[in-house]
Amino acid sequence: MASEIRSELPSKHPIQTEGVKSAMEAIYNWNYDSEIDQLRTLYANALERQWVAMRDLDWEHEIDREAFSRTFSMGGIPISETDFWKALPQETRWEISRRSAAFLLSNFLHGEQGALMVAAQLVAAVPHMDGKFYASTQTLDEARHVEAFAAYVRKLDEVQPIAPGLKKLLDGVLETDSWMKKAVGMQVVTEGLALFSFRDMRNTTEERLLEKLLTYVSRDEARHTGYGIKYLTAVVPTLDEQEKAGIEDFAFESARLLVDSRAGMSFRQTALKLWEAAGVDPAEALGALSREREKIRESLARTGGRFGPIRGFVIPTLRTIGLFSERIQGHFEDMFRANFGEAMADLERDPKHVPEDLEAWVNEGYETL
Repeated sequence: MASEIRSELPSKHPIQTEGVKSAMEAIYNWNYDSEIDQLRTLYANALERQWVAMRDLDWEHEIDREAFSRTFSMGGIPISETDFWKALPQETRWEISRRSAAFLLSNFLHGEQGALMVAAQLVAAVPHMDGKFYASTQTLDEARHVEAFAAYVRKLDEVQPIAPGLKKLLDGVLETDSWMKKAVGMQVVTEGLALFSFRDMRNTTEERLLEKLLTYVSRDEARHTGYGIKYLTAVVPTLDEQEKAGIEDFAFESARLLVDSRAGMSFRQTALKLWEAAGVDPAEALGALSREREKIRESLARTGGRFGPIRGFVIPTLRTIGLFSERIQGHFEDMFRANFGEAMADLERDPKHVPEDLEAWVNEGYETL
């Protein structure tokens, strides 16, 4: 009845808010003709590929615990294929899988919220109308991703706090007043990390709801990364060396926050704490996995090997758009050397370019979904 309609805000609203100072210049463009045709095409594709999270996914589907833990990996390493993993009690495997996935997917969720806010900034900050059009569709995509990941994480566990490194990365992207740094930090580093990780998890999981969710999201992320590649490839050649160096440094620092254990911020460190919470000694687990490294190598060889999202996707993207000078390559090599040893410092055998058609790369084997 009309007399029962509430007009005040809910008593628990808002929950867990936090702010960060952001600065940017909002750019008008009075030319409404297309200037970068590839971006206008991406915009049209985005309009055609919209989906509805609560309608197009089966949220009544219960999570298959055995399937979930049977395909568990950590950073792309197929741990579930090792004797160590198979010897753990089924309940322990489920607890490790559930806790680890809740942490990882929570950070995907937090990253999507950051992407939502940055995409909204890019609508105002980019100078080309085609770029504004596309950023508007990405803003809607990111809102849908937040909604979908939040719903899935709640089926596993409570939403976990954001990892410090990811928080610093998102803060830095939101705070910068340079639209090109925003585009590199979000479309190349954050979205590249997400796209590689989503596709990798989608290709390995046997949990049906997660598989479908990651397929839909990966298709969106392929466009988002493509936006960054196409836009920055057009703009970077117009920059002088000092401007390019500044953007390269921003990209490196963004990636470093997700990798560098010297700063105490790596995802790997937090993931190992979750093992301990599930009743497994991390040192013993790492020792056991080290003794099975040949089996892990064989498993990786069967799938073509995995370089991880930074080396397998972010660095090749930086090469593609012309933001990977010898100077910045040296910074990345020093970081990998300090964190993983001399053998991991050689980037020459890594992929040099990202797939030309990212949507086709994502859709391999999944066109019918």
